[in-house]
Amino acid sequence: MPNTPVLPVSRVADPADLLFVTDPGERRGDMLYRRFGTTDEMISAIGMGGFHLGKSVLTDDEAVRLVHEGVDRGINFIDNCWDYNEGRSELRVGTALSQAEYRDKVYLMTKIDGRTKQEAARQIDTSLMRMRTDRIDLVQHHEIIRFDDPDRVFAEGGAMEALVEAKQAGKLRHIGFTGHKDPRIHLQMLAVAEEHGFHFDAVQMPLNIMDAHFRSFAHGVLPYLVGHGIAVLGMKSFGDGVLLKSDAPIRPIEYLHYSLNLPTSVVITGIQNRRDLDQAFEAVRSFQPMDKAGVAELLSRSRPYALEGKYELFKTSATFDGTAKSAEWLGDEVEAVQQLAPVME
Repeated sequence: MPNTPVLPVSRVADPADLLFVTDPGERRGDMLYRRFGTTDEMISAIGMGGFHLGKSVLTDDEAVRLVHEGVDRGINFIDNCWDYNEGRSELRVGTALSQAEYRDKVYLMTKIDGRTKQEAARQIDTSLMRMRTDRIDLVQHHEIIRFDDPDRVFAEGGAMEALVEAKQAGKLRHIGFTGHKDPRIHLQMLAVAEEHGFHFDAVQMPLNIMDAHFRSFAHGVLPYLVGHGIAVLGMKSFGDGVLLKSDAPIRPIEYLHYSLNLPTSVVITGIQNRRDLDQAFEAVRSFQPMDKAGVAELLSRSRPYALEGKYELFKTSATFDGTAKSAEWLGDEVEAVQQLAPVME
């Protein structure tokens, strides 16, 4: 039949048809540094993931030593979140950065879950207190994983009002958002932001060697970010180790090389021991930009394991959805919604 409606295409014909980094970065010692969006800020191509720093397998002292060693060797981007490990991640980073002027050596990021102005403001202040600082370089709306999240964030009395006011007060410098579920939700967040005349400084999303085959953020979102000068923060290079459980014939360092080959400002990876730290620095030291043929060969090895998203659990299950398990982190609905909502019996 002519003009028969068709479903949207969720897979690309050529997974290697991607944007690649045009400049590997400015090398200083053991690290590469890349520009944060269109700002003058230069951040390390590898960032230290905050979740792993708060895990119980580490003691407080071990986490502090990891932060210090990472910064001393050249990492200057520290990731975190208000909800990581019941606040332990932020507390440990705060201890590390309060010593020997480490705070001034890093670009510090955290995320908040609150969807209302009141809850978001409370979480920002809590993060400032835990991390013993008077300003956070980047605060991001965390887990934009539902299609209604953008509407809640940008609603009257929503979380965006708190972040804008916090920026005006000098509590934070830049604003972004994160999510791991579906690139279409990221695009919805960007569309709602555009409708409100708001420009995000950064966006964080999964960018890994399997993503190119399934609900791909690299194909669906990355071009918009690059085209609009928004800093790209890559995450889930290993999916907290789950991607490695696929036993795909890919070396761990190749996972990092793939993410570094995309036009990311930083690739955030979990580091919870010296081996992880050494691996991150070795990935930077040995990184050479790959052409399309090189990327295609790498993706051909991941394809059999990636087509159904089996190992990208953050896309296909609730395993990584912290705000789904603890909805109270989001806060109540804004007052306008409460006034309109019917009584649900």
